[in-house]
Amino acid sequence: MEQRAPLFTPVLLVGCAIILVSFAIRASFGVFQIPIADEFGWARAEFSLAIAIQNLAWGIGQPIFGAIAEKIGDRKAIILGALFYAAGLVLSSFAITPTAHQFYEVLVGFGIAGTGFGVILAVVGRASSDENRSMSLAIATAAGSGGQIFGAPLAEWMLGFMTWQSTFTVFAAAILATLLLLPMMRAPSISKVELEESLGAILVKAFKDPSYTLIALGFFSCGYQLGFMTAHFPAMITEMCGAIDPSGMLASLGVSTTSALGAIAISLIGLANIGGTLLAGWAGSRYSKKYLLAGIYTCRTIVAAVFILMPITPTSVIIFSIAMGSLWLATVPLTSGLVAYIYGVRYMGTLYGIVFFSHQLGSFLGVWLGGRMYDTFGDYTMVWWIGIGVGALSAVLHIPVRERPLGAIA
Repeated sequence: MEQRAPLFTPVLLVGCAIILVSFAIRASFGVFQIPIADEFGWARAEFSLAIAIQNLAWGIGQPIFGAIAEKIGDRKAIILGALFYAAGLVLSSFAITPTAHQFYEVLVGFGIAGTGFGVILAVVGRASSDENRSMSLAIATAAGSGGQIFGAPLAEWMLGFMTWQSTFTVFAAAILATLLLLPMMRAPSISKVELEESLGAILVKAFKDPSYTLIALGFFSCGYQLGFMTAHFPAMITEMCGAIDPSGMLASLGVSTTSALGAIAISLIGLANIGGTLLAGWAGSRYSKKYLLAGIYTCRTIVAAVFILMPITPTSVIIFSIAMGSLWLATVPLTSGLVAYIYGVRYMGTLYGIVFFSHQLGSFLGVWLGGRMYDTFGDYTMVWWIGIGVGALSAVLHIPVRERPLGAIA
């Protein structure tokens, strides 16, 4: 009797740990919006642009780090990414002008590219068996949500007794500490057939395939929604949510301000997303990935529209955070799994990295436009509706994708 390949491998466990820390730090940046703007008297758009540039640099760096990992090794790419990440955080702690923050966020963005989904999901995908790949990608993605659960509240808690500059420095040390786990991450072998196919050849095939373009365009809206909410949702809740009842359940749990509720909302999104992402991974190994993606984007559109059309209260924030959280990163294992299924795993890092660049273009637009339109209109309502529109478009774009291995596409 043939033995079933194990789901949990050292590569998966180490990958989860690195993504968890990397995304805990990344998910906390929205908490720094108000403290940094207040300290220097900046418009909201200034630090928003810094976070937007971070997201864009992440997207630009993703295919680069994917190619680095495929050429010189996954572990070397991760080390380089962690060094970029730590350097960007430390230098940002000394920045006193918007331009300096915006420049250093390029380093942070490249750091996330080297320690985030592109590199980690590619090595996890290659290390997984065909039957386990969808679930392995979901578990690694869910680890990012695990970081999101405590990243924003941890930053909010640390800001209670130390400066934002010191918090950045602690975060830099944390990302470097993950490198101690790298000896456990051994690169899996690649089949002879996959080794014989060059990166250039597979890129030409992918770029000629309309489905690859549709996948990339569809991922744009995911980036817009996630980028905007990560950067602006805590501030949006701080300013637009109704007051917390001092005798209510939230106050009894220590959540007495809308600022604290904003941080908790990001945490709730991450918590709910663990279940949603794992469910997506399970479903992706059994059902059509493109139709699952279309369904997720449709549900996001409905949830976001209902939230903004109703009065924003502490209760609606909690309900929305849980609902949106269950759909948050559920797109990642399905999208990365779709890329691996159609185009193979040999150059998954580069191919998914290019698709992820589209995601980060959306993130850049969502973060930057959020700050710009806030300064223009005084709230986030208009930019929120734009996010609803691009989400609906993404649902439609996934329908025509041809979900067959590249060799089977005529």
